[in-house]
Amino acid sequence: MPVIICMLRAVNVAGHNKVPMAELRALCASLKLRDAQTYVQSGNVVFKTDERDLDALANRLQKAIERKLGCCPEVILRTTAEMKDAIKRNPFAKRTGIEPNKLLITFFGAEPAAQARADATQLKPGREEMKLIGRELYMYFPDGLARPKLTWGMVERKLKVPGTARNWNTVNKLLEMAEKLEWPG
Repeated sequence: MPVIICMLRAVNVAGHNKVPMAELRALCASLKLRDAQTYVQSGNVVFKTDERDLDALANRLQKAIERKLGCCPEVILRTTAEMKDAIKRNPFAKRTGIEPNKLLITFFGAEPAAQARADATQLKPGREEMKLIGRELYMYFPDGLARPKLTWGMVERKLKVPGTARNWNTVNKLLEMAEKLEWPG
């Protein structure tokens, strides 16, 4: 049975879009998503499912969250294999001195259009670096995330595709959880 990594966009941020993790796990169970496990309070849940159409599953989850929890976050899904691939393609992986909490991967529900990709690559960051590969955007913030020159809002306006970002530590933890759920014991 496939394992899916689900990342909700902009939940539990500054008191907005409150999604208690216990309620998210219960909601997953009500949708027949098995063995749901959450990680931190930012809307990460890993579960098993027989569902093959991930777009339909994302839509079903989004509607259920809106109906039961009163907010409507974007739902971004990845299989375990897709998450492994995103980690493997990290363009910063071989560079020394990269701090994992300053490296973000933004996961998109769809691949940005060619023109939008071209427009985004024209952005002039300060010391920040970004690489867009498929449905993932890798951004490194050497000076931290508090006051970046290149903000997610700037990038999102160019790409015109909603996404949600996770830091490198969280991405690796979600993969670890998914692999344990796939191969328990």
